[in-house]
Amino acid sequence: MNWFILVAAGLFEIGWAIGLKYTEGFTKLWPTVGTVISMITSVLLLGLAMRTLPVGTAYAIWVGIGAIGTATLGIVLFDESTSVFKLVSLGLILLVLLD
Repeated sequence: MNWFILVAAGLFEIGWAIGLKYTEGFTKLWPTVGTVISMITSVLLLGLAMRTLPVGTAYAIWVGIGAIGTATLGIVLFDESTSVFKLVSLGLILLVLLD
């Protein structure tokens, strides 16, 4: 069950990272509210998952999910670059997560 909680924490990390872009420097109320809620939820879920999962493993997976999801959505939503280096780096992170 804690692995599912950890994956949910990672998904909320993606939500707050992408949400930061929409807050426009915390000048827009509702995107800011959603981003802060996602931040709190992500950290709370990470803390719950760490009750039984090793800290290094849990943190690495949380960050990995967040990095891959945020970078992918940055490409899709904000037309960010898709350099070979970026795509290879994301692929390597994904390989580590799937190990």
